[in-house]
Amino acid sequence: MPKKVKPAGDGKEEGPVPCKQVKLEAAGGPSPLNLDSPSGLFESLISPVKTETFFKEFWEQKPLLIQRDDPVLATYYQSLFRLSDLKSLCSRGMYYGRDVNVCRCVNGKKKVLNKDGKVHFLQLRKDFDQKRATIQFHQPQRFKVFILQLEGEKHWRLYHPTVPLAREYSLEAEDRIGRPAHEFTLKPGDLLYFPRGTVHQADTPSGLAHSTHVTISTYQSSSWGDFLLDTIPGLVFDTAKADVELRAGIPRQLLLQVETTAAATRKLSGFLRMLADRLEGTRELLSADMKKDFAMNRLPPYYVGDGAELSTPGGQLPGLDSTVRLQFRDHVVLTVGPDQDPSDETREKMVYIYHSLKNRRDTHMMGNEETESHGLRFPLSHIDALKQIWNSSAISVKDLKLTTDEEKQSLVTSWPCVLTEVHRRKNSKLLNVPEGDKNRAS
Repeated sequence: MPKKVKPAGDGKEEGPVPCKQVKLEAAGGPSPLNLDSPSGLFESLISPVKTETFFKEFWEQKPLLIQRDDPVLATYYQSLFRLSDLKSLCSRGMYYGRDVNVCRCVNGKKKVLNKDGKVHFLQLRKDFDQKRATIQFHQPQRFKVFILQLEGEKHWRLYHPTVPLAREYSLEAEDRIGRPAHEFTLKPGDLLYFPRGTVHQADTPSGLAHSTHVTISTYQSSSWGDFLLDTIPGLVFDTAKADVELRAGIPRQLLLQVETTAAATRKLSGFLRMLADRLEGTRELLSADMKKDFAMNRLPPYYVGDGAELSTPGGQLPGLDSTVRLQFRDHVVLTVGPDQDPSDETREKMVYIYHSLKNRRDTHMMGNEETESHGLRFPLSHIDALKQIWNSSAISVKDLKLTTDEEKQSLVTSWPCVLTEVHRRKNSKLLNVPEGDKNRAS
């Protein structure tokens, strides 16, 4: 049975980081990692800890160390990525700065050892072996679906955060961080999680040729503060339409003041209380950017090729007699916002649907200025019909809440990569063949 070590809670020196020690069946069978879905993969990554337990007890609260202390399990993650994989990737064309950084710590400071231009594996290996340099491989998910692995060993020290759940990266002085709260060595197959803002140090124990680990940074810019900044503009937009006070001009010379006047502060405070009251009674917040950015920057589904043209099974567009469903639901977002058409001076609300089905894996999270959003724009009168599609496993086109058959037909044929037609067997049971997996019915 896995053994869990809890930190001491009596104010004395802390015990080891909460830990799970894992014993699994001997190697040689199928991979313990589940690549069928993002949720399945995450569950297998943190096994034997359950997903519900992780988010309830550890997420954004305290570190978790999972040790697979068994030679048989040393390759638990290793099959996904190894140091030797860099050799084949270099042959495909990788560049310093964009794809790889070579650096080392000199007198407590990070020193970058990058060359110019293209990365050559022999030079990379030379820096690694002779200079004991660290190789940072950026955004490896462009080449692998999702990776987590460890070769060699890494000695870690975790300290209490000086700023819990810090939003920004910072270097802390030694005299500020104190003694380590947790100290341990990661070995092949181990996993370590710690909340954002945890001060940490890591080094390769002397005598080891190398140590390889992958850092997965997640959930950045997804705090309640970010969500508030995203939704407040839409809330103000709606409230200003209904309240003349918000449409009235600010006092003359206000923008020229060095400090905000007490009268202006009281006015703003009153507006915030009014917005809070309005917020209590609404269920449809206008998202300015978060939903769109999420769809724009997400990887496409694993079984959809880069920029693939998707359509309904058999290439047939659905008609009025069809039954349709939303495919790849986790890769599609719906939001309501002011019309983004610059020629429309009325700025009426529109429904926007964004998806990641045509995103490119090879440029994912690389700051490419050519990144575009893939989506659709509908009149607000379509919102009820769109919610029907969202909330149903399958729905008849005829049953959509739109005034005319032409509107229903236009709605379901305008986004074939997101909607798919559901075919029927002779026994009238629904048969659903997802795109990209036509050999299997689900």
